[in-house]
Amino acid sequence: MVNIASRWSAADYAQNAGFVPELGAAALQLLAPQPGELILDVGCGDGALTAKIAAAGARVIGLDSSAEMVEAARARGIDAFLADAETLDLARQAERFGQFDAVFSNAALHWMLDPDAVASGIFAVLKDGGRFVGEMGGAGNLAILRRGIREELTDRGYSLPADDPQWYPAVEEFTRLHGVAGFIDVRAQRVERPTDLPTGIQGWVKTFRSGWLDVAMVPEWSRDEVAAAIEARLAPELRKADGSYFADYVRLRFAMRKPG
Repeated sequence: MVNIASRWSAADYAQNAGFVPELGAAALQLLAPQPGELILDVGCGDGALTAKIAAAGARVIGLDSSAEMVEAARARGIDAFLADAETLDLARQAERFGQFDAVFSNAALHWMLDPDAVASGIFAVLKDGGRFVGEMGGAGNLAILRRGIREELTDRGYSLPADDPQWYPAVEEFTRLHGVAGFIDVRAQRVERPTDLPTGIQGWVKTFRSGWLDVAMVPEWSRDEVAAAIEARLAPELRKADGSYFADYVRLRFAMRKPG
């Protein structure tokens, strides 16, 4: 089931989130796509990194749960499809393309709240010996930002679920889960990566937590004010000396393969 807090605007993403594909370069290097390989990009977003995989000579298919992002990826010439990776069913694609040499995912797996189903689905669509490589949020990701958002919304009287709607695993949990799914040679690394926000915390909140504001039932006409208040609340911790802001990102970078 698609995470209801995962809602995306392609225009906002292009304006406020250009750092995501830029900082995905390390995961892309780990993938090392080869000419002629068939590669699946799970959570392809607007296709910025997917296009780089294609530029390496691989054949690539992108999947995303956001219709708007799929449309943006297709506008780049990406063969992108609307799909929920928690119920990964690529029967028709498998008939057309065969199984995949590799699966890639950047900044997407943490939105998928049934990671066992995602891992099993990815395992199933890989060829024997195929690899699964990528990056996602790791344990402690955005702890300061998430706390500030929750405190501001709670102080304003909004009702919030007890847990945030993302999965940020520790290395041990991630490794164990994918081992159970059948993967071998699972390597995962936690990377602390404070990240500059070119449009500040306000732009970040409106882009990356639009769906979370939906869950809290924050009306559209209040969102600019709420985002500005969150930025002001977190300025002592996340504002740099030059007045710009950063986010306390923690990533989990990984690689593994299917036996074969």
